[in-house]
Amino acid sequence: GETVQYYVIEEKDGAECITESAELANQNMEGAAGLGSYGRLNEMLVAKALGEQEALAEKMGVSRTPIREAIRKLEKEGLVNMVPRKGAEVAGISEKMLKDVLEVRMTLEKLAFSLAMDNIKPEDIEKLKKAEDVFADAVAKGTLIDMTNADEAFHFIIYDVADNEKLRELLNNLKENMYRYRLEYLKDRNYRDSLTREHAGIIASLENGDREAGIKAVEKHIENQKKAVMEKLRQEEEEKNRAGEKKPLKHGRR
Repeated sequence: GETVQYYVIEEKDGAECITESAELANQNMEGAAGLGSYGRLNEMLVAKALGEQEALAEKMGVSRTPIREAIRKLEKEGLVNMVPRKGAEVAGISEKMLKDVLEVRMTLEKLAFSLAMDNIKPEDIEKLKKAEDVFADAVAKGTLIDMTNADEAFHFIIYDVADNEKLRELLNNLKENMYRYRLEYLKDRNYRDSLTREHAGIIASLENGDREAGIKAVEKHIENQKKAVMEKLRQEEEEKNRAGEKKPLKHGRR
């Protein structure tokens, strides 16, 4: 079975909400097929239920058209499910999907690192170090979304240095799923410092021209994420099963 995971971005009075994100959404409505709405929906609001399109559009201050197109794109990528009379809900993370996505990411990230090694310049190393400082600062403050965005930005610098448009296109196709897994991974405070060390190892390998060490660092970085999120899925599945076993039986009339 699948364990459903949700992005809990904001909470007010004990309820998840997206109202505070409306301004950000309104800044990003341009683009064909509502891609601005798509980006904001995926990145910042994916709460337990996206809800009916009309209500969601009203909350975000836009028409239903970009919302509808954004949700269709999210549904196509397996990130949301359409539920009759309820609207869009966040799709669960399955072990199979996690494994599939991260296996592909592993191959692409190692290629990106190898290409970046051939192109790296001192100014690129400085960009990576500054990006890692931003990530470390977010870790120190404990802001989940800032950590997730900073981790993503760190890797995208390497993709840029790799300078391969097709590779970047393939990685962009995985971006939304990778964002979900990063977010789940970083929810656990126990892994945050290890990510900082792993980033430092990747930078050091690029700076020292050590391709073998860098490839190993990339492999470890992604494998650790896969193991951690997989374990979390299994634990939550076990908790759900235990909770189900404890539910009292309902007796009908005799």
